[in-house]
Amino acid sequence: MILNLPRFVTAERDCWSELEALLHRLDAEPNWRMSVSEVQRLQYLYERSAAALVRLDEFSEPELRASLQALVARAYSAIHETRSSHLSFRWKTWLTEPARAFRRHGVAFGLSLGITILGCAFGWMAIRADSHNKAVLMPFPGLMQSPGERVAAEESAKTDRLQGQKASFSATLMTHNIRVSIFTLGCGMTWGVGTVLLLFYNGVLLGAVAADYIGAGQTAFLLGWLLPHGSFEIPAILIAGQAGFLLASALIGWGRPVLLADRLRGVRHDVIALAAGLAVMLVWAGTVEAFISQSHRPVLPYSAKIIFGLVEVSALAAYLLLAGRRRT
Repeated sequence: MILNLPRFVTAERDCWSELEALLHRLDAEPNWRMSVSEVQRLQYLYERSAAALVRLDEFSEPELRASLQALVARAYSAIHETRSSHLSFRWKTWLTEPARAFRRHGVAFGLSLGITILGCAFGWMAIRADSHNKAVLMPFPGLMQSPGERVAAEESAKTDRLQGQKASFSATLMTHNIRVSIFTLGCGMTWGVGTVLLLFYNGVLLGAVAADYIGAGQTAFLLGWLLPHGSFEIPAILIAGQAGFLLASALIGWGRPVLLADRLRGVRHDVIALAAGLAVMLVWAGTVEAFISQSHRPVLPYSAKIIFGLVEVSALAAYLLLAGRRRT
């Protein structure tokens, strides 16, 4: 059959242009991780362009044929090349990848935040309704005494009660908080049920403590105590929940015609990045809690600790929202 070359080129030109744009982006962004649908589209465009090359007569438009041959060869190389499946070891990628992963899954973070807020509301109302609920909601010896008694004891202490133990106390906090966060993340494998329960319970504790201390008129102490380390510790737990919901979404599938193994491979990069980011955050939070949060007035004024915590919140927000954005 004789090929109507002008009509054939007009029909196929958009396909070739789209394939060239995809290949250009792959060259420009070595760390770009394509979604399953994007990979399928690349494969389709490659096969269609290769079929078009076969249909072109070798005597028709030598320049067009040579150009299409080069395009098909590039696509073949891109599809069959072996790229590293782990994070790039370039330091800029390591520093900014957790923030990129955070922004890519804002809905999952919003869900994590919403569940925690619901838990906070429940804990707040439970303590405001009956202060005796502390024994059930906050079964920790350090929180059983009244806020006024604790504040008086902390402020009247003649010596630093953690003197000589801050390093070991900090290490204990880091280990415990990272374990809890990774467990929250891992519970995404329960289709998200375990992650929901842990986030809600963490919110209940936070809301109950806030209601107890604010109700007793110890708001300044509460902020000076929780804000320095909580400005990193609480977001880290929320990000753990975000990663857990990412895992749960891959498990559930939501009707997507993609194999489970492919769905899990599609989210593993972001889950690892989020886990690495929250681990660093919790190391910082543990250090701050041991050396700053546990030092109360008159050793450290509450105003200084609150300002320090607000600076931390601002820095963390700037990192999560801005780090790794490409300049236009």
